[in-house]
Amino acid sequence: MKISIITLFPEMFEKVFDVSMISRAKEKGTVQIEIIQLRDFGIGSHKVVDDKPYGGGVGMVLRVDVLDQAIQKTKTKMQKPARQKRLSVAGEEMVILLDPKGKKLDQALVEKLSKKDHLILLCGHYEGYDERVRDIVDEEISIGDFVLSGGEIAAMALVDSIIRLIPGNLEKEATALESFSDNNGERILEHPQYTRPAIYKKKKVPEELLSGNPKIITAYREKEALNLTKKRRPDLLK
Repeated sequence: MKISIITLFPEMFEKVFDVSMISRAKEKGTVQIEIIQLRDFGIGSHKVVDDKPYGGGVGMVLRVDVLDQAIQKTKTKMQKPARQKRLSVAGEEMVILLDPKGKKLDQALVEKLSKKDHLILLCGHYEGYDERVRDIVDEEISIGDFVLSGGEIAAMALVDSIIRLIPGNLEKEATALESFSDNNGERILEHPQYTRPAIYKKKKVPEELLSGNPKIITAYREKEALNLTKKRRPDLLK
């Protein structure tokens, strides 16, 4: 997979993408991450990327013409295997606008995005985007009902959640029973986990987990996952 991130602040990604799982995924070659400076497509000698909003108001708005040029220049330049047909926006390539007005991110959407060949993430800043940019993107995504100073942190969260699901980056079992994973049509919370010591401050590890019996352990975990979901996120249950 290739992930291209268009941003005014490339330096925000340097340390984050050079540690832990994302760094290992880049080394393995399961993901290629490209950080693109939006100002490179700015207008004039000062590389202007924004302007005052029509009708007045506080702040500056990113220009649609600058955004469009950046998107078009970023669209797939990947080498494609001989057997592979050209990439299509509806299939393997997708342009994503990170915006609080967008569709709220969930695991089902992450799973869908993890199967794409090329994602182009557009990070806003200042007062936002010219509204017409929505006509040239494929999806608008929000990571929650709150507002950040820019789309960079949202992009980091989205990239991390996607890379975890790309084959070869984590063991399949590591993601199969996680919270929000598809579990027979439901997306429930993960069961509680325990490790040594078996007793800590008089609180014991459940006997079922110490039994050594896989059937007992599986039944216990399924029951606890369901109970936890009923208690904390009943909205997830059908």
